[in-house]
Amino acid sequence: MNAKLKRWGNSYGVVVPKEVVEKEGLREGEVVEVIVRKAIDVKRLYGKYPFKDLQAQKEKMREGWE
Repeated sequence: MNAKLKRWGNSYGVVVPKEVVEKEGLREGEVVEVIVRKAIDVKRLYGKYPFKDLQAQKEKMREGWE
């Protein structure tokens, strides 16, 4: 799940979407495990990996999907 970090007083918090709460059966006050890792900014990757023929690359990736 991706979530946006928000300031709460002198701390930061993450809002867990209702769908995740329901799926996992979470209740207020329960302890949950959170793995923190900064998300990759996809916009920074633009132009970093050259594709001379993008359509050919897409067709190659689709091979065997039939």
